[in-house]
Amino acid sequence: MSSAPPPVEQNPDIRFLGRLLGDVIREEGGEALFRRIEYIRAASVDRHRGVAGDAIDRGLGSLTLDDTLAFVRGFMLFSMLANLAEDRQGVSTERSVGLAAALERLDAEGVDREAAARLLDRALIMPVLTAHPTEVRRKSMIDHRNRIAELMRLRDAGVGETGDGEPVEEALVRQIALLWRTRPLRRERLFVADEVEIALSYLRDVFLPVLPALYARWERALGRELPSFLRPGSWIGGDRDGNPFVNAETLRIALAGGAETVLAHYLEEVNALGAELSLSAELAPVGEAVRALADGSGDAGVARSDEPYRRALTGIYGRLAANFRAVAGRGPARPAAVEGAAYPRPEHLHADLATLADGLGALAGGRLKRLIRAVDTFGFHLASLDLRQNSAVHERVVAELLRVAGVERDYLALDEAERVALLRRELAGARLLAVPFADYGEETASELAIVRAAAEAHARYGPAAITTYNISKAESVSDLLEVNLLLKEAGLYRPGDPPQVAVMAVPLFETIADLENAPAVMDDWLSLPEVKAATAARGHQEVMVGYSDSNKDGGYLTSVWSLNKASRALAATFEARGTAMQLFHGRGGAVGRGGGSSFDAIRAQPHGTVNGRIRITEQGEVIAAKYGTPDAAAANLETMASATLLASLEPERLGAADRARFESAMEQLSATAFAAYRGLVYETEGFRAFFRQMTPIREIGDLKIGSRPPSRTASDRIEDLRAIPWVFSWAQARVMLPAWYGVGAALDGFGDLPLLREMREAWPFFRATLDNLEMVLAKSDIEIAGLYAQLVEDRALRDTIFPRIETGWRTTHDRLLEVTGEARLLEGNPRLESSIRLRLPYIEPLNLLQIELLRRHRAGEDDPRIREGIQLSINAIATALRNSG
Repeated sequence: MSSAPPPVEQNPDIRFLGRLLGDVIREEGGEALFRRIEYIRAASVDRHRGVAGDAIDRGLGSLTLDDTLAFVRGFMLFSMLANLAEDRQGVSTERSVGLAAALERLDAEGVDREAAARLLDRALIMPVLTAHPTEVRRKSMIDHRNRIAELMRLRDAGVGETGDGEPVEEALVRQIALLWRTRPLRRERLFVADEVEIALSYLRDVFLPVLPALYARWERALGRELPSFLRPGSWIGGDRDGNPFVNAETLRIALAGGAETVLAHYLEEVNALGAELSLSAELAPVGEAVRALADGSGDAGVARSDEPYRRALTGIYGRLAANFRAVAGRGPARPAAVEGAAYPRPEHLHADLATLADGLGALAGGRLKRLIRAVDTFGFHLASLDLRQNSAVHERVVAELLRVAGVERDYLALDEAERVALLRRELAGARLLAVPFADYGEETASELAIVRAAAEAHARYGPAAITTYNISKAESVSDLLEVNLLLKEAGLYRPGDPPQVAVMAVPLFETIADLENAPAVMDDWLSLPEVKAATAARGHQEVMVGYSDSNKDGGYLTSVWSLNKASRALAATFEARGTAMQLFHGRGGAVGRGGGSSFDAIRAQPHGTVNGRIRITEQGEVIAAKYGTPDAAAANLETMASATLLASLEPERLGAADRARFESAMEQLSATAFAAYRGLVYETEGFRAFFRQMTPIREIGDLKIGSRPPSRTASDRIEDLRAIPWVFSWAQARVMLPAWYGVGAALDGFGDLPLLREMREAWPFFRATLDNLEMVLAKSDIEIAGLYAQLVEDRALRDTIFPRIETGWRTTHDRLLEVTGEARLLEGNPRLESSIRLRLPYIEPLNLLQIELLRRHRAGEDDPRIREGIQLSINAIATALRNSG
């Protein structure tokens, strides 16, 4: 069997945009720079095609530092444009499946449309935007990229000129030239307010227009009205875990920004409806409800006296303007013609718009229906904002509150049973703990300010503004009760039978041990009568499972298997307690942080664990990739809905006997992989120093890509390093170690190849696991990794550790191909193979330049261009790899 891959078939859009970029580089940088860059590009392409051997002159040695910066920018922009071209053609790791196709698949399985509709009636699907620092590109770069995408859509449609008369190809060249002249790197670290504004731009420009249009399509597919089961979420401005810059003020900024954004959208739409709904009472019947709305609007304009819909909309606009003024502190851009009382809740606005739609009958549709859907989906808050904090912070704050109130002198000294008993007593009574005149520590004062700001948000924007409080490092029932105690201080938890719990405490189980203990913790939690009553009133209890830290803790294979087992065990626990479960998946972009195809990941969830309700984090570069344009967002949101529908309703295909065999095999594979991974990362002397010298982890810390520090503490232990820089740095060095190490040892020592092949064919979980592994191996390069290893100063340490990594990589590669039966990686996925092979020749020179710049920087050279070159190369490599963080 030949393992030679077929020639790469280049996307025509890539050729076109690459030609325009070359023209811009020639025009902007001169013919000499263009020729140097083109020589390096051609030499690298030839080497990867096998036309020339390793001895080929790559041309890198002739670059000056200024040329290096220009070269890296050129390759970065090519990768950016290639990503755009592939997104337009649907070539990515994300599979796009429409709801209509999912319904047809369910039809074939004997699941009727009514069953799907009933599921959606109780469903919740929520992508939750986070500010995890993995997006290396400035927002300005992404904006130019999106303008190029819009111009390409005009070109596709055969439109020769833009709306302002500029030829489309000239406009494309101009946008690429603007990209070339735009500084790629941030010079100042992002503030939380900056992260909030970036998220708001996606919500405003993409989610607001796209979701109502999607619902209209879905309702046509099902032939009935649907509730707003898919809504956006965010925790930007509310995620305090390890980020000292998030506080009550950033929470207010995020909430006010969302409210101002969504109200401005409603005002624009109501104004546009006023121009559209010109119906005259002299020519069309007008119902009493519409007439009453018009008469109560305060619009006494003679010119509109016979136009009840316009008069009603004038009144609606005036009331919305009062809402906007209350939030923004100023009037809307278009002043209201009449003054009105602000709407107390979005439901009141929804009712007025529904009155107009009922009056119009068959004429209701288009803009009015989209606006009604938007109000139902986004309310007055735009996106539900999660709170998050570490359990260790909560226990310190509760300890101080109890001590100052004279309730318990040393809460931290109590065991778990004593803590639970004390917390339950406090939660059962109306007394508050906070003393107005007490001088609390900064941490306690900040946490009290947070819950009070959350209570303000409920009063101002409605209860949907904040529904969830995530608890990092949750390990016990007391961790959840502590949050309820804090919520009680702001009136968000009120004792009673049942208690009124306005914000749900949600445990986040992150490490392998925490995932194993999760079912027992939740069983204890759900056994408490007050919790059972509150959960019954709410209808469900959420549990968050963390992919990043479990991977850093136990390696890829053990992480995904522990998550699978925990989900199944939690489902059984919840079923036994008679409570509906909702899982919140904390995924990242890279495979080492739970990344990969969302469609395959949702479909691979254990049977009976989705049931129409799922929340998933969307982080960093994934947000721009999935939601950067309306077309991309529509495809990805619909894919998420389709996958949830299929995962919830498709019948279980795996029989009990096969499941038992497969699970037994996974236990053995996981144990071997765990031992190998832990043995290398946590039990090998000197590994910490090896990692910090081989990868650009220190230099990544200098990038201004997020407000959050790279470590939770000042420690340099791997345990204390955040998962993002851990994964990011290994990706830069082309090792991708967190996404595969240990798997080779597991497959190699298993001894039953036919069973592994059977598992891949019959078990979606195992197939998705190996598919992600295959993708990450295809993006890695152990030869390039060996060059990074030369950066390790201690030769003995290098010669001890890197051969273990290299052997592990080759074993993983070879054993994986044995299981898949393929001759080369991605042979069974030619589109993805072509995509990755296309960009590898562009990544290799960037790696080689980065290694040289790192060597010079660490040797003490202080030319600022070296530092800039390192940061640019990190940016360029991450852009080319797409899901590196």
